[in-house]
Amino acid sequence: MQQRREKEWDLTIGPDTVRLFILKAKAISAGVNEDYEDGAEHEVEYDGDTHDNHRHDGLAEEEAENLTEKELRGLIADLNVDQAAELVALAWVGRGDYDAAEWADAVAEARQRGNRRTAKYLLGMPMLGDWLEEGLEALGA
Repeated sequence: MQQRREKEWDLTIGPDTVRLFILKAKAISAGVNEDYEDGAEHEVEYDGDTHDNHRHDGLAEEEAENLTEKELRGLIADLNVDQAAELVALAWVGRGDYDAAEWADAVAEARQRGNRRTAKYLLGMPMLGDWLEEGLEALGA
């Protein structure tokens, strides 16, 4: 039965590529201030006799997060039309808009809606990494 299910969907985008996108999307999501409660930043305390040895560079961390997002945007932009449609369809399946049996319909709808703003659309999804992961699992990929 698993063999038949695999033949119902034929991904032009490799599952390993999608897993890379999942890791990058989750890294971007993890960088959204989850480590600060109430939105307040933590202060480094020191007495007047010691020097502040704290070398925290918030700009460098923010830049690294932006690089991850920029990299993911670039990877998505490099996809061909079919691969981009499948990535969107995977997110929709993972989100529950379609189920695995409706894979062809999801891809057709994504292809019809496809445009040059696919990366912006996908990165606007707050749980993109989770939904892509669930989409792959639903397809058995």
